[in-house]
Amino acid sequence: MRRHIALFAVLALALSAPAVLSAQDSAAKQDRKEVRHDRRELRGDRKDIRHDTKGIRQDRRDIRQDRREVHQDLKNGDTTAARQERRDLRQDRRDVRQDRRDRRHDVRDARSDRRDLRQDRKDVHEDKQEKNDSTKD
Repeated sequence: MRRHIALFAVLALALSAPAVLSAQDSAAKQDRKEVRHDRRELRGDRKDIRHDTKGIRQDRRDIRQDRREVHQDLKNGDTTAARQERRDLRQDRRDVRQDRRDRRHDVRDARSDRRDLRQDRKDVHEDKQEKNDSTKD
């Protein structure tokens, strides 16, 4: 009777081992897939930050040009146009400040995501090493 139980236990172990290993392989593939997706998303975020930076620079150039126009309007004696330009200029400066704040937050988030991604890749690599070490025994 003990032989049958031992034989049954060995048989059950032999049959369940491939299922466990394939589940580990599946999990590892899923982890790699998620890391790849995260990297793609991070690249998109960094690209958006670059576009935002270019937009902010262009807005600052526009503000400088608007200041020149205000100065020119005052020189020509057109105070109503200058007053309107100053009002628009104030709003533009506020918008640029807000855009810069938003960009700074996006940069911080991207750095944080990069750190997380590095840690995830490290974890996947360590899991792979552990799996290789366990199969060698």
